[in-house]
Amino acid sequence: MSEEKGPTEWSAREVGVGPWPGEWPTGPDAARYDPELLEHGDRRNVVDVYRYWRREAIVADLDSRRHPFHVAIENFQHDHNIGTVVRTANAFAAAAVHIVGRRRWNRRGAMVTDRYQHVHHHGDVGALAAFAAEQGLAVVAVDNTPGALPLESAELPRDCVLLFGQEGPGLSAEAQQAASLVVSIAQFGSTRSINAGVAAGIVMHSWIRQHADPTQAW
Repeated sequence: MSEEKGPTEWSAREVGVGPWPGEWPTGPDAARYDPELLEHGDRRNVVDVYRYWRREAIVADLDSRRHPFHVAIENFQHDHNIGTVVRTANAFAAAAVHIVGRRRWNRRGAMVTDRYQHVHHHGDVGALAAFAAEQGLAVVAVDNTPGALPLESAELPRDCVLLFGQEGPGLSAEAQQAASLVVSIAQFGSTRSINAGVAAGIVMHSWIRQHADPTQAW
């Protein structure tokens, strides 16, 4: 069966594939396949190139091609957008997602992508900042505050942590102080702010446009 890169399963056709047709894979790459999936089919939320692969094999392959940006979001009030942030970070192959504050978060919006995405926890912004400094990552805060640079014209660092506040209060004062750069998203309507999950997607894609190789996309 071909392993050519192809579209995701989000189309009019039935999601996933049935049992593997014919003889099962053999050779040096056979270990990547999951016998249970080969036998019963693969209906998971993964791109077609990863069909029938073991979860560990998918993570290992992603680790070989992740981008050098991280995503962090504050979670002091159980922000319900974190699942969406994790799912989008997975789609753009972020190095990792960092939850700052409360350890527990609603995984429903992640659509099980957290199984393939590295997710770390930090008790407070200070711990995240220490991690970023140790790894040589610039902290880029995203908030529509006075003095923020417009995202549309800002140059995002290649090695960075994109830091988002939670829905409602936005970034904490500690988060803004930890950042070496603050960017804002241009808005033209009546609403005061946009959904934190949407904002994260916009900024991640801005990083992709500036630093990623589009020929490497699925």
